[in-house]
Amino acid sequence: MLATDTRHHIARIEAALQAGEAARSPIAASWSRSARMHGLDPVGHRLPPRLTAEEFGLIRERMDPTVRTAAPTLDRLFRAVGGLGTCVVLSDRDGVPVDRRGNAGDDRDFADCGLWTGTRWSEALAGTNAIGTCIAEGRAITIHRDQHFLPANIGLSCTSAPIHDAEGRLTAVLDVSTASAACSEAVMTLVAHSVTEAARRIEADLFRAHFPALRLMLVPGLDRGAGALLAVDADELVVGATRTARAHFGLKGDLARNPVPAADLLGVESRATLEDGERAVIARALARSGGNASAAARSLGISRATFHRKLGPRD
Repeated sequence: MLATDTRHHIARIEAALQAGEAARSPIAASWSRSARMHGLDPVGHRLPPRLTAEEFGLIRERMDPTVRTAAPTLDRLFRAVGGLGTCVVLSDRDGVPVDRRGNAGDDRDFADCGLWTGTRWSEALAGTNAIGTCIAEGRAITIHRDQHFLPANIGLSCTSAPIHDAEGRLTAVLDVSTASAACSEAVMTLVAHSVTEAARRIEADLFRAHFPALRLMLVPGLDRGAGALLAVDADELVVGATRTARAHFGLKGDLARNPVPAADLLGVESRATLEDGERAVIARALARSGGNASAAARSLGISRATFHRKLGPRD
């Protein structure tokens, strides 16, 4: 026989679906996808399916660069929120946790719920949940206790944010979850802010790792915490942009193959000519030589007279 709280939860989901609340509520919309698109039934206790050791090993190997890049941020985040009885989870783009941080005293609670590395938390398999619904909707989301679809998960409060790679594609999800009833919805709202900030830091670190030799620029006019970065090469061409920067400027496709002049993108007026370009190269050589014109000319392989002629005053 179903417990009273489980019967109440199922009745609430059924009433919401029958009333057509999916059009008005993001949670009800996820419930609707869980039931009607994915064919899940809230009746019965079930845990997310677990991968075999071989399957998980392949995913973990693919995710290893992201896991290593994210590790310092996961450590900092867990130090900040671990005292609330939470665990910090990094999943892949399909909702499989590949790394986690947790207190040993809380591990049993999360293992019993199936929130562990190597399990599947996509919305299609686990119903409405922060990791899976974050992936389904492409945005940060918090799922608090009975907002989950499956009764097996209503003891959890979870908040997740997407992480995108250097080309703006979803590559991972950062999640903080708790099984503690003392962790209120208001507290989880505060935790959600920290999760979103941490996800943006990881995105920025992934972006830097992808463009280690290029100059990175923060997009002016946007919140620094938004992680809007551009990668600019020696020719002042934008060859990479984070997802936030892409959305801001309307950039699409492979920027490495189809770069955009940084001046055009940033709206900087430019009347540069080939002569201006030469002067810029000469001015940089002069600066590097500490103002020694002879040394600067030698570094460029030209005579001192040619150096001064090309550095001559602008029109």
